[in-house]
Amino acid sequence: MASHRRPKNPSRARVTVLTVTAAAAVVLSSQAANADPKPTKSEVKAKVDKLNHEAEVATEYYNGAKEKQDKLEKQVAALQDKAARGQQVLNALRAGLGSIAAAQYRSGGIDPSVQLFLASDPDTFLDQASALDQLTARQSDSLAKIQAKQRTLAQERKEAQDKLSDLADIRKTLGEKKKQQQARLAEAQRVLNTLTAAERQQMRDDAAAASRAAGEKVRASRTTGDRVELGNEVPASALGAAALRAAETRIGKPYQWQATGPNSFDCSGLTQWAYAQAGVQITRTTYTQINQGTRVGQSQLKPGDLVFFNNNTHVGLYAGNNTVLHAPYTGANVRYESMSTIGSFLAGVRI
Repeated sequence: MASHRRPKNPSRARVTVLTVTAAAAVVLSSQAANADPKPTKSEVKAKVDKLNHEAEVATEYYNGAKEKQDKLEKQVAALQDKAARGQQVLNALRAGLGSIAAAQYRSGGIDPSVQLFLASDPDTFLDQASALDQLTARQSDSLAKIQAKQRTLAQERKEAQDKLSDLADIRKTLGEKKKQQQARLAEAQRVLNTLTAAERQQMRDDAAAASRAAGEKVRASRTTGDRVELGNEVPASALGAAALRAAETRIGKPYQWQATGPNSFDCSGLTQWAYAQAGVQITRTTYTQINQGTRVGQSQLKPGDLVFFNNNTHVGLYAGNNTVLHAPYTGANVRYESMSTIGSFLAGVRI
């Protein structure tokens, strides 16, 4: 006899699994639809440029603080050495005073008038008394010198202590700026990593091509005596020309935080190194280099002039034809670049 059993209903557990799976699919589909689209190369470049700029701001502040730290360390060492030598002088004065006191004691503790009354040879005693008066005068002079030296020594030690306190503040600033710089660079790398390896390589190729194009504008150089003409623009001085020639030998060298050459540079490290090769020492940071020469406007720039950008956080050397030779940022090499792509022009300085 045929069986007429009713088909089994799906179990509750199975129904639950199917329901959850369907719900999850809906949620994921919704999230995918609402997810932010992948940023374009131009958007990534803009974000990375901004982060590199912020890292350079921290770098220049760091360089300035480091320069102050080096000066303070030298000042503290000099003050401590001076205080140590002052202590030696004070010790010698005190030793001399002790000798005077001992001599006084040996002369006798009897009242001078009694000594004169008892002396068998008054004339001899009077000679001795005169010597004792001179001894007392020497003692007073030594005491005055000791007091003066103590005051000077206390002042020198206070000055050294104040410098040490300043040094501690500077070292704290150094640590903060270093963290800021590293954080910006790490974020820039994270943003870059949103691109594929091929896209990142294309960005590097584009930058290299732009540098070559900018370099072509100034590469046709000729020398006439001690004057170098770059394109149609003539340096304002042999000094500026020499600095620019030196910087050109560093094209292709990597940007490195806090580096001053000869094989890697940050922006102000390159300009400082270039002028040092020309025989002139300029200071370390953009914030001080901008005050070292004669200010010139953008229309007055000549090859070899220092060019400052982005609220004085970046510097390069003007190379002619609206082009700058500079150390751009971490991950890039020393290169030519159009002024229009570096940032906002602030000032030119002629050393």
